[in-house]
Amino acid sequence: KLKAARLLYACYETPEELDLRRKVRRTRGLPPVYGREALTLTPEQIAEYQSDGRRPHWRFLLPNFTSDPLQPERTEVHWNDLVRGEATVDLASLSDPVLMREDGTYLYTLPSVLDDIEMGISHVIRGDDHVTNTGVQIALFQAMGAEPPVFGHHNLLTTASGEGLSKRSGALSIESLRETGIEPMAVASLAVLVGTSENVVAVPDMTELARRFDPAATSKSAAKFDPDELFVLNRTLLHHMPFSEARDRLIVLGISGEQAEPFWLAVRGNLDRLADAGIWWRTLRNGPQEQPDFSDVDRDFLRQAFDLLPEDPWNGSVWKEWTGRIREATGRKGKALFMPLRLALTGQPSGPELADLLPLLGREGTLARRP
Repeated sequence: KLKAARLLYACYETPEELDLRRKVRRTRGLPPVYGREALTLTPEQIAEYQSDGRRPHWRFLLPNFTSDPLQPERTEVHWNDLVRGEATVDLASLSDPVLMREDGTYLYTLPSVLDDIEMGISHVIRGDDHVTNTGVQIALFQAMGAEPPVFGHHNLLTTASGEGLSKRSGALSIESLRETGIEPMAVASLAVLVGTSENVVAVPDMTELARRFDPAATSKSAAKFDPDELFVLNRTLLHHMPFSEARDRLIVLGISGEQAEPFWLAVRGNLDRLADAGIWWRTLRNGPQEQPDFSDVDRDFLRQAFDLLPEDPWNGSVWKEWTGRIREATGRKGKALFMPLRLALTGQPSGPELADLLPLLGREGTLARRP
């Protein structure tokens, strides 16, 4: 269709020849755009190129002239951008884009337009580094007799220090974030909400995130993507994740059975990554990975404390009952009371509430940790 309308034309220049022409135009104070020299080739010149083995690449003739394509003039393409508002691209400032390479393969520009037409795409939202491409693509949509979709160009993300994100480093690739244990919705929440008027918060599902997303509320300046914010969002998501959502992943970690749900509800508030739940499960099942080194005073205190352990049956109040007995018998309170108990039971100076862990350990499991 484009060829029939004489909107796609063959060009035989080599990359070296094109580069030389751009340099010449710059020295003359002209913009380094393609001068459409291929349109002036005679049949004899084309035959000579072909006999030399040259194969053409094909360019789209931008509609930036009145009658003579060799005399381009300012031709503005306007659209109401979802993010940026009224946007304009002057087609006279651009080279006719190459749509097909010498080997017959297509560049992105034409297939993306044809796919959008065939699939009935209504909105295209992408980075603002594609604004110029949009002017060209709108011209292509119109050349194909199709209505262009609504375009929106959001701000770009930078690193926390303001540098552009690099695909080559892979430091913030989805794969690397997944391997680090970052939840998908932590990435989605930060990527969608950063640089908007919305507060960056952990949103648990895409439906709610879509409800919060307003393209018009996006800043036009670049937004900083700070990985440290991901870990904050990750913790928030885990701290509120229902057992039903975590169940299958916990099974993979070996966490199952009737204790799985109360265990999850007990430890989720202390997790940085879901995989960390496996560490706490092993601690409850097998005891601390390393035995704490207690002073003689604390060791005597703990032995006395374990002698005061309530008898079965246990319920959710056993921790309060036990520590009440210890406080009354020893006079200890606050950190002096709780820290030795925590270290004896978990081997860690911090972690889930012991009131929640104690029923999971049971009386026998708790006594097994007596120093």
